[in-house]
Amino acid sequence: MLRVIWSSSEMTAKNLGITEIKLSFLRENGILKPGIHWKSSPLGQKKPWKPKALYNIKMCRNIVNKFYLEKNDNIAA
Repeated sequence: MLRVIWSSSEMTAKNLGITEIKLSFLRENGILKPGIHWKSSPLGQKKPWKPKALYNIKMCRNIVNKFYLEKNDNIAA
C-alpha cells in the first residue's frame, strides 16, 4: 500500500479541518517547521519562482491539535 506523505495545502487543510489561511499562518509564523511539517515544491512551476508548499498531514496534525488545544485552554481560563 502506497501512502502519500506530502499533500497540497488544499488537501491538508481539508484533512485537518482548518482553512488554508490558517494553515498558511501556522507555516509563515514558524509553528510548522520546514522539512518536517512542510516543504517547497518547485515542480512544474515557471519563473518567477513562487513555490507551493506541500505538507506532511500526519506531522501537521500533531502541531495543529496542540496549537488549538493550548489556544482554547488560554481562552477558557
